[in-house]
Amino acid sequence: MENKETVLVTGGTGFVGVHTILQLLQKGYNVRTTLRSLKRKDEIITMLKNGGIASFEHIEFIEADLTKDDNWDKAVKGCDYVLHVASPFPQGEPKDENELIIPAKKGTLRVLKAAENAGVKRVVMTSSFGAVGYSIDPKNHVFTEQDWTDPNTNLAAYIKSKTVAELAAWDFIKNNEGNLELTVINPVGIFGTVLGNDLSSSVQLVEQLLTGKMKATPKLNFSVVDVRDVADLHILAMKNPEAKGQRFLAASDGATSLPKIAELLRSQPHKFGNKVTSKVLPDWLVKILSVFKPELKSVSSQLGITKKISNDKAKKMLGWQPRNWEATIVDTAESLMRINQS
Repeated sequence: MENKETVLVTGGTGFVGVHTILQLLQKGYNVRTTLRSLKRKDEIITMLKNGGIASFEHIEFIEADLTKDDNWDKAVKGCDYVLHVASPFPQGEPKDENELIIPAKKGTLRVLKAAENAGVKRVVMTSSFGAVGYSIDPKNHVFTEQDWTDPNTNLAAYIKSKTVAELAAWDFIKNNEGNLELTVINPVGIFGTVLGNDLSSSVQLVEQLLTGKMKATPKLNFSVVDVRDVADLHILAMKNPEAKGQRFLAASDGATSLPKIAELLRSQPHKFGNKVTSKVLPDWLVKILSVFKPELKSVSSQLGITKKISNDKAKKMLGWQPRNWEATIVDTAESLMRINQS
């Protein structure tokens, strides 16, 4: 399937980035991708091979860093669309929130300016549910694309960085005289088929359950979306005229929890062994532990909270059909087993 259009995907080594590249290549697009160092080019090729790509004549690699101006004009030149997927993601909470916020905001503006100068039709930006659902009381509330996290409230640095970067992107478009269009995707926790060894923090939760490293699960409720569905939604939003100027929440139907995910994995012992814990941590213990383990602070603040999220807009406007969370978790676990055996 040949397609003459060229799409730039920023951050090709990332979980969403590589799946998006994979689907674009399968659909016959010419793809260009940025990575901070060309040394990681072979890593992307290996992941794409694991995803079933055999020919690499329609992909091009460019070294470009969101914190620097170098090569962005070259990266966007001749592109019809830009899928801005790249964003700094911390391993832990940084000492200074600006370590995340400034690169996320400035990097987004760098990409938008370069795209506008190059005559790109539309940028589809990966934001986060973090920019939607963290300053509104979730009780009796269904979150939609109309909702915004208030960046002036007390937020984790990553959530604040995604909110500030998305607000800056919409401001850029509003104050801009050009023809560049913007669409934004706001995913919840992203799971799904792993193509390489560099695991996202969401997928690491499943790995910790499979290996028995997680000895007990906190009663943490959250929504799930499959990485393949996130990639699909970016491409649908890229092409659909109605998506211009819109945000889309990316979430499967209904919420789950870590104890439920552990229970699902334990229900298939012939596939995943028997290391998955059945122990559940009481809320009071998580709160006490969070005093001594800073990484548990964000967990303890979300205990007992279930956020209802509507994915109706993406389904109705774009015809998006996300997988259910159970299928996504099983596929995540199966792919981790394959990667570990190879």
